[in-house]
Amino acid sequence: MYREKLKRIEKIENILWENLKKCQLCPRKCGVDRYRKAGFCGLNAFPKLSNAVLHFGEEPPISGKTGAGTVFFSGCNMKCVYCQNMGFSQNDIGTEIEVEDLAEIFLVLQRHGAKTLNLVTPTPHLPFIVSAMKIAIEEGLELPVVYNTSGYEDPEVLKLLEGIVDIYLSDIRYSSDEASLKYSKTPDYWSVVQKATIEMFRQVGPFNEEKMKGLIVRVLVLPGNVVNYSEIFSFLSSLSTRIPVSIMSQYLPHFNARKFPEINRKVQQEEYEKILELAESFGFTEGWYQSEEKERVTARGIKEITKKLRFLWLNSDNRR
Repeated sequence: MYREKLKRIEKIENILWENLKKCQLCPRKCGVDRYRKAGFCGLNAFPKLSNAVLHFGEEPPISGKTGAGTVFFSGCNMKCVYCQNMGFSQNDIGTEIEVEDLAEIFLVLQRHGAKTLNLVTPTPHLPFIVSAMKIAIEEGLELPVVYNTSGYEDPEVLKLLEGIVDIYLSDIRYSSDEASLKYSKTPDYWSVVQKATIEMFRQVGPFNEEKMKGLIVRVLVLPGNVVNYSEIFSFLSSLSTRIPVSIMSQYLPHFNARKFPEINRKVQQEEYEKILELAESFGFTEGWYQSEEKERVTARGIKEITKKLRFLWLNSDNRR
């Protein structure tokens, strides 16, 4: 399987690196030469990480008993007003590293027993990721690759990843472009996410735990009836009701959410249960929901990685 991934990476690696000269990696298509300045996502021509950990709070088959080998990349092509990762997704926190360092991190996660390689917000980093994977595969990387995304993806770019990504772990956040513009400064999210989800599904089908392959869709429940969840479940059911749906109640009114009274509160249990019932009414029986009980520890740092990132940060040559 990994020999085939290697062949696929070799076909697309140069295409992705060339893209950085006039970046078109995401639907924003900002056209920035990232060798000279940061794109809309806030990133230049180096991988930039917030952290890499064994994460036990992802969906059960992604984390397993040993944790998902999760790489939190800095930067994002969305600007959600309530983002819980605001520091590294929008406020430029993170450490720039070399591709070789990223490959080493992938391998360290595997050595520490990770169930999967879980790439969080990977799209702006695609050239670096595929090059790091190439190095790591040649040195023994065998983990299933999880593409952990907001769903705001260019289907043409996703096509390049066929045969490389094993599991798409994708959000569907909104059911209208008006809501996505208001709360995430993304004017075409609903239009784009449907096309992107169709492409992900075409590549891998619904998630199959035995094969460790397929599409899982996350639905973050927002308060205030700002999302029509019937639209979301109707769209997904047109693909397959066998797609596992992870319905999340973890929303908190972080950061600028306070400026929007309708979402400036937690989700009420009654609201959440209505969405669960709605999903079931559309025929979705596979997936996960969140209970009120939460694990105290959902991630475990790896000293080897923590020390390396700290060293690289302290010895940064300030590439910008």
